[in-house]
Amino acid sequence: MIEESPGYDLPVEMSLQQLPEGTILAFDFGKKRIGVAVGNTLTAFARPLETIHHETNTQRFSIIGKMIQTWQPVLLVVGLPRHIDGTPHEMTHLSRRFAQRLHGRFSIPIVLMDERYTSQTAAIALREAAVTVQKQKSILDQVAAQQILQSFFDEKKHAIT
Repeated sequence: MIEESPGYDLPVEMSLQQLPEGTILAFDFGKKRIGVAVGNTLTAFARPLETIHHETNTQRFSIIGKMIQTWQPVLLVVGLPRHIDGTPHEMTHLSRRFAQRLHGRFSIPIVLMDERYTSQTAAIALREAAVTVQKQKSILDQVAAQQILQSFFDEKKHAIT
């Protein structure tokens, strides 16, 4: 489910056809790692891109800046974690803060997307694809970001305009 993103420039109820045409980057924010996925509004298809393993904000935003320069996204989607019942927790606050920093640094519209169950779904998909446990660890976050972005595309495809 798409969350309200006040001040982030993009109406929540926009359909896929109403979005600016171009690339979208999605982020699965974590304290230790940030998963990144990429997709395009024309294909509405998301794919894993990279996992950022650096812990300092300087390193993280430097890498993100390079990605933004390379991909020239028209929109950024940030996963918003919550408890199963929908209530916020510590990572909800940290993810919102990460989204605000992205918007402040890069001035690209941001959408916050409910990310409940994305890590579990990503882990199941990787197991079903016979990805070893060791390999799963290094790509789980970017596959979770892919799940977040694909959910965004799927929800936008069915938006009422």
